[in-house]
Formats: sequence, structure tokens, C-alpha cells
Amino acid sequence: MAEVYGSCDPVFHSVRDLLQQKLRDGSEVGASLCVNIDGKNVLDLWGGHADESKTKPWTKDTITGIWSSTKVITCLAAHMLVDRGLLDMNEKVATYWPEFAANGKDNVKVSHLLSHSSGIPAWEGEITAEEMQDVEKSTERLAVQAPWFVPGSQSAYQMTNHGHMIGELVRRITGKPLTQFIADEVAKPLGADFQLGLPEADWARTADIIPFSPDAMANLQLDPASILARALVGSVMIPDLPNDPGFRNAENGAIGGFANARALARIGSMVSLGGTVDGKQYLAPETLDEMMEEQVRGLDPFLFLDVRFALGLALPSSKSMSAIPEDEGICFWGGWGGSMVVMDRGRRMTIAYVMNKMEYRPLGSANVEAYIREIYKSFDASKGV
Repeated sequence: MAEVYGSCDPVFHSVRDLLQQKLRDGSEVGASLCVNIDGKNVLDLWGGHADESKTKPWTKDTITGIWSSTKVITCLAAHMLVDRGLLDMNEKVATYWPEFAANGKDNVKVSHLLSHSSGIPAWEGEITAEEMQDVEKSTERLAVQAPWFVPGSQSAYQMTNHGHMIGELVRRITGKPLTQFIADEVAKPLGADFQLGLPEADWARTADIIPFSPDAMANLQLDPASILARALVGSVMIPDLPNDPGFRNAENGAIGGFANARALARIGSMVSLGGTVDGKQYLAPETLDEMMEEQVRGLDPFLFLDVRFALGLALPSSKSMSAIPEDEGICFWGGWGGSMVVMDRGRRMTIAYVMNKMEYRPLGSANVEAYIREIYKSFDASKGV
């Protein structure tokens, strides 16, 4: 029988019980869940199994593919450059990356890239996993294509190419690949077990992604000219892609991260704690304020959700993630299948969750919504709210 391990403040015992229940009833196979408040992990739990056959236990140091929760870290990397005066959200992308101006993209701003409103939600035409993983060539391909709509007029989620574009800005400005910049400036200084480009030495402790049934995507009826149809052609939507050695070796700042909940909570606390962690300032409060300014809202044609995008992260909306309070100072994002990071500046709280059993939803899962609701219920009750 799957057990839950780790530490938990008595305030959050009901959350531990909920995770235990979901492991026992099969809703979860393996997972980790972490809540950091004021820089301290008040809940750091894990349990279950790292493989579908349930022969490998999920341990304290197990990591797994987190799909688009990776975008949280890539977003923070970009804002660290803003903080240093090296990147301006209101500047044109082509100022830093001249080739990007091709084919009518000369007025696309950095803010459009961060807010998924660039008009480049995917590659034009088909792309294979192998082609996507050749970062140099696939990024060059993005630079020469035309926008699919007027940049800034709406969002269209940049599922698999977001990290290529942000990563190219990081490389042009710093001379470092995104993988190295994140390792040097985020993961190592914070002591966070986050990997972008997973070393083979870490594969043995990496949980296999357990995909949802292929039937879930089999009956999509789409207009071939729609943004979603075009984006699905120009994206690599293979649920168990994080199990692939080629993918693990590649740099993909949109979907290629590997971590556990403890690592994501540690990194997310950079936001929740106002930019300063353990006495070191990573981001100024003013940079965080800018990061959390709403850029676009409405029905995203890729996600088919009503989303409020800020500069790299989403703001709470009952129409997209009803479990998260619609309070000022909260931002979040998650990965395909269910992983998620919630950063709450008002409560100085970060919630992070990763798992290996995917649920077919564009954002979140029934499991993560249940955990988030219980965490907020427990926190607010402890404060007499």
C-alpha cells in the first residue's frame, strides 16, 4: 500500500490525508507536494511509485518531467535580466534578436513573447520531436515565420516553442544557453533540484511519466484553419515525451524541466517572498510588480480556457483555475497532466505539486485543484479567516 512520507505542520494534516487517500485509491501513482511559507517548508510530502508497474518507490529525491511548469522558471530567468537592466519588456524583440524581425514581426515586443500574445504560438507546419530538440535550427525557423494574428491583440498559448524564443533572448543577452543561465543564476544559488537538460546520471531517480489514454485526443474535431489545429500540427504533443532520452538531453525552456515539488516551491518562493530568499535579492519588488501586470485576457484558442496572462505567468481566474483565490498578489502556472506552482505574495506562500500520472486537461487536474483548495482552507483557518 502506498504511503506518504515527509514532514507536515499540524495545520496541514488534512492535506497529507488527502494525498494519502489519492495514492491509495489510484488517483495518484507517485507525487510530491510542498508548501513554503515565509521561506520554510511547512509541508514537504512525497509518496507512491515512480513507475506504472509500481516496482520503484517515489523517494525524497525523485524528480519527474513537469511539462509547462518549466515556464515558471524560464519566466523568472527573463525577469532577472529585466532586473539587471539588460532586457526591457517594452522593447522590440528584434532589438536583441535582429533576425526575428522577418516576415512582419518587427513590432513584436518582448512583453508579447512573455504573455503568449506574440502571434507565434507554434511552428508553421509540421515539426518532429527531433527537429524541436535541435534548438538552433528550430529557433531559426521561428525567426523567419509570419505571425498568425496581430501581436498583442490576444493570447495563443506558446505550448512547446515558448522556451525557444525566451531562451534565444537569454542567449543573445548573456552569451549563455538558457540551460546554463538557469543552473548558474537560479537552481544552484537556491539549492533547488531543478534540471533543464537532464544529465543521464539523474535518470535512475527520475519517475516515468504515465500518459493518459491516447483516446482522449482521438476525437478532436477541428477546423484545419483554426489556430488550435495549426498549433497542434506545429507542436510536439506526445504525453510521455519526458521519458524519451533525446528529450531529456535537450534544452526546452517551455516543457523540458525536471524537478520535484520541493525544488519548485524553493524557486517559486523567489516571487512569494518579494524577490529575496535567504537574504539574497533575486528580483526587486518593482520587477515583480511589472511581472504581474495583466497583459491579455480572454478565451485562449490553444488552451480553450479563459485566461489572464501577465508577463510569463497567469493571474487567478475562476474561469481557468477556480481553486486559486482571485486575490491580488497571486500568480501561477502549471504543466500538462497536472503539475503546478502557485505563488502568493500576500500570504508569502508557495504551493508546488508534481506527479507522474497525467490527467487530460489543458491546465491543472482534479488532484491539484483538490490539494490547492485544502491548502488554502487550512491556511486561512489557521489565521482565523
